[in-house]
Amino acid sequence: MSLAPGLHHRGAAVVVLALSAMVTTATVNAAEIKVLSSGSIKLAMDQLLPDFQGSSGNVVTIEYNVSAAIANRIQNGELADVAISSSSLVEMLEGQGRVVQGSRINIAGVGIGVAVRKGASKPDISSVEAFKRALLSARSIGYLDPATGSLNGIYLASLFERLGIAQDLKSKTKLLGAISVIERVFEPVAKGDIDMQIGAMTEIVMAPGVDLVGPLPAEIQNISWFAAGVVATSQIPVAANALIKFISSPVAAIVLKAKGFEHDP
Repeated sequence: MSLAPGLHHRGAAVVVLALSAMVTTATVNAAEIKVLSSGSIKLAMDQLLPDFQGSSGNVVTIEYNVSAAIANRIQNGELADVAISSSSLVEMLEGQGRVVQGSRINIAGVGIGVAVRKGASKPDISSVEAFKRALLSARSIGYLDPATGSLNGIYLASLFERLGIAQDLKSKTKLLGAISVIERVFEPVAKGDIDMQIGAMTEIVMAPGVDLVGPLPAEIQNISWFAAGVVATSQIPVAANALIKFISSPVAAIVLKAKGFEHDP
């Protein structure tokens, strides 16, 4: 049953007020928080950071890349305050002492979807067999090169082997390099260089010039879970912790679910 318009707006206001209260009640000196983050979580951060910054007085600067690249930068000693990467990589960094013990918190999960050029005919991917047929009939397909460390790229290469179509797809597959400007990740399909591009659904939603066909069928869907942690070399761990608690809170989860993120891994 849908809510009446007035109730809907009041409910949205309650979420915003609750998010704001989480940081206004904390007395944290204004700080500039540097975040290194996986690009798959950008849609969430775009939604949540304005409320955090407005309420706390802190300024957040954020750089995006694939999860493996974020972990490598932290391992190489790049100065930052918060790292957001795959849960397994943040756990690894925590074990290495690169992320503060006990600061790691899961944020959200992201599924894999299929994109086509805006206005193009959308293939049927409603079942595993339909998805296979769509791939085999496409002129060309693309996804992030597993060599970049992309979790989705690694998973898709394994999936195509499992489905028995890896060799059939080899000649028509374009493996794409990592792009730090997340809105450009799906540029190849937007330009018509390839017919279908497969990747994080949250990145497809942000990409100009493309349409989301839909998620992979449930039987072969893969959810990538992301976590945040305080970088061990941070000089402002209190502010960094405040940001992590804000974006991982149950109230923030309401916003994230509305944007298509999974929660409660």
